[in-house]
Amino acid sequence: MMTVYIMENLGSKVEAILLAGGLGNRLRSKVADRPKVMAEINQQPFLSYLLNYLSNHNVNRAVLATGYLHEVIERFYGNYYKRLHIDYSLEEQPLGTGGAIKQALTKISVEHVLILNGDTFFDINPDALFILHHKNDADITIGLKAMRHISRYGIVKTQGTRIISFEEKHPVDDGYINGGVYLAKTSLFDSLELSEKFSFEADFLKKFTAELNMHAYVSDAYFIDIGVPDDYERAQTELIDYE
Repeated sequence: MMTVYIMENLGSKVEAILLAGGLGNRLRSKVADRPKVMAEINQQPFLSYLLNYLSNHNVNRAVLATGYLHEVIERFYGNYYKRLHIDYSLEEQPLGTGGAIKQALTKISVEHVLILNGDTFFDINPDALFILHHKNDADITIGLKAMRHISRYGIVKTQGTRIISFEEKHPVDDGYINGGVYLAKTSLFDSLELSEKFSFEADFLKKFTAELNMHAYVSDAYFIDIGVPDDYERAQTELIDYE
């Protein structure tokens, strides 16, 4: 089955990086005293839903890329959550999403790593993501969500499964958005000239689309982004099924 495929091809260790350093500026009215990933959803941090997702899909180890109020996260979770071993990659200075991932990769011991945004929940099937990634020998495979009436997100264009471009935000009737779940080779940044601080989306994915073997796994699984107050409130009822 799919999980057997992963274990046969990757060994028994599956590791993840979780971007947990966000300030949550747009959520200040709701979350003023903690990192965005610690915003409470039904009396538990949003981060717990992401860690549950990883644990439920047989991920063994998660590296949390932290920054703003990192001690809040470390005190709450320590080094274990259910079956997950937790390590931390602390930004001493803001590094951007790309710089945070690059630093966290130094703590990863496998050749392919799951990467999750800390403010979105996308219930994608990671087994299918792994299969597509290895079938295409991809540098990075991105989970995409099909949506309608899109204005808040940029659009990802594809030919087959190959990603060909990332478009800026503009109103469209339908398209694919980046769901914030990635599977990447840990050598992803090795051959590229990158500054210490950079955006994973703007300065890496968009800039190097043509140079890298970049693929898409499209899923209609449940998706939510808690980055704005309206969706944060919506998560209070919708995420009950994922506790």
